[in-house]
Amino acid sequence: MDKTSNHIRNILHGFFLTIGTTIAEPSTILPLIVNYFGGSSMLVGFFAALLRGGAIVVQLFAAFQAQSYSLMLPYLRRVFIARFFAWFFIGVAIILFGENSPNLTLFSIGIGLFIFSFSAGFGAIYFKDIIGKIFSHKFRGKTMAYRQFFSGAGGLLSGALAGWIIHTFEAPYSYGYLFIISSFIMGFGYLSFGTIDEPVKEEVAKRENSFKKFLHNSWITLQGDKALQIQLKTFLLAYAYLIALPFIILDAQTKIELDGVAIGSLITTQMVGAMLSNFLWGRLSGRGLNKLTANISISLQIIAILVAFNASSLYEYMAVFFMVGAALDGNRIASGNLILSIAPAQMRPVYVALHINVVSFGLFFSIVGGVILHFFSYTVLYSTASAMLLLSLYYSFKLKD
Repeated sequence: MDKTSNHIRNILHGFFLTIGTTIAEPSTILPLIVNYFGGSSMLVGFFAALLRGGAIVVQLFAAFQAQSYSLMLPYLRRVFIARFFAWFFIGVAIILFGENSPNLTLFSIGIGLFIFSFSAGFGAIYFKDIIGKIFSHKFRGKTMAYRQFFSGAGGLLSGALAGWIIHTFEAPYSYGYLFIISSFIMGFGYLSFGTIDEPVKEEVAKRENSFKKFLHNSWITLQGDKALQIQLKTFLLAYAYLIALPFIILDAQTKIELDGVAIGSLITTQMVGAMLSNFLWGRLSGRGLNKLTANISISLQIIAILVAFNASSLYEYMAVFFMVGAALDGNRIASGNLILSIAPAQMRPVYVALHINVVSFGLFFSIVGGVILHFFSYTVLYSTASAMLLLSLYYSFKLKD
């Protein structure tokens, strides 16, 4: 365990993957792309949910299959290939169809995002299990903090690249170039993790005779583990920030001038927040203080929403995205470490699948946000998000390290 080569490959994977996926960041660029082709606020929320949450429909089935696998990497490589071509397809579709067929363009974007996210449902199970095997509990927090730090650095480069492309080329070609270029960049990350040294798992659970039986056993596991229940409540509600986040950029667009430089600045600021915060998250996680990490992260999300409510300048919005970047990485480390620490080795795929499957329903909160904004106002939008985050903060104090 804790091999330096695996540590480096894990970091490189996060670095290149973040450069690629930040090109279509659901809180900045993706809403602008959808809005450019005539998509409504409800479609913005749907696409944001699709990019983040399309994976949950296959999580439990992936765990059902994976619980008897002694090696996960061969299956993970197939996921990498599918995700690369789905991302590349989006860029090609934007350039080919563009303004001449906006509905077809939006449909193609949706298909690409679905395949990209759907395949991640399998990949998340394989990835988490590999991470659980190759790193010890305390080193796992360290390597993931390093991964997120360099992912933040990758996000800085991505923000600068995205801002330059949007500024240099006319829409919609600039949007197509973003996806095509970033697909090859994230490909380097896939190559890196695809060559990781994965040991053969010795403790392998016997697969049930049917998926129905597996779901029944998973439900019994969930009912019998109070720590798991509290964690699911905490991090499901923590996704309430998505009710507001995809629409903050649209709100900002009505208050300040958002050119390519400004958009790139917001993306960069979010990545700086994520990158710098990992010094804190890594230190806390290394001491086993994942509960405190969750407390701080959720509090930052609440503050960010409140600042966005009254923001009227670029600097205020930069502060919002800085806090969002820090909070997201903190939640990611806390939730990931807590679930792996309470899961028995042979039950790890099941626990991970239950966690991701339940918590990831929060990824669809952006759809709720789209509906709220369509029928009500930004005041109702921000208030709803804040109230749910306060409930998440309440449950986070019941977590146990």
